[in-house]
Amino acid sequence: MTTSSGSHRPEPATTADEREMLDGWLDYHRATLMWKCEGLRDEELRRMPLAPSGLSLLGLVRHMTEVERYWFREIMLGEDLPDLYITDEDRDGDFHITEAATWAETEQEWRTEVELARRAAAGRSLDLRSDAASHRRGEVFSLRWVYTHMIEEYARHNGHADLLREHIDGATGE
Repeated sequence: MTTSSGSHRPEPATTADEREMLDGWLDYHRATLMWKCEGLRDEELRRMPLAPSGLSLLGLVRHMTEVERYWFREIMLGEDLPDLYITDEDRDGDFHITEAATWAETEQEWRTEVELARRAAAGRSLDLRSDAASHRRGEVFSLRWVYTHMIEEYARHNGHADLLREHIDGATGE
C-alpha cells in the first residue's frame, strides 16, 4: 500500500509462516504510525487536540520508541539501558512534549530503536525466553509474546493516532 505522500506501507502476507506473519504485522503497524505523522509540522505533531487527554502524535512516537527499546533490548537481550524520555520524576515523560521536541530527532530515535529491535529478534526462535524479567511483573517472556504484545501496543496507539490526525487536519484513513 502506498500512503498519500508515496511512501510504502507493507501489507502483511496472508499465508505466511508464523515468524513472517508476526514480522509483517509489526512492520505494518510501525509504518502506520509513521503514516499518521506524515506531512505535519513539529507544531502539529506536538498538538494535543483531544482535551483533557495529553496525547500528541509526537508523544505517541516517543512512547513507542521507549516501548521498542524496553521489550526488545532491555527485556529480550537483558541490556541495561537508560530511558530516553522517562525519568523518576516524570514516569510519563515520553508523552510530555516541550517546544524543544522535534520530529527530526524523534523520528531518528524511533528508527534507530526499530532497527535495533529487528537485530535483537533476527535469527532467534520465537520460543526464546528473555534474558531479563519485566521491571513491573518480574516475569520472563518468550520472543513470540513480545512480538504479539508489540503488535497490540502499536494497534492500540494507532487508533489514538487516527483520532489525533483527524482532529489536527481532518485526514482520515485506515
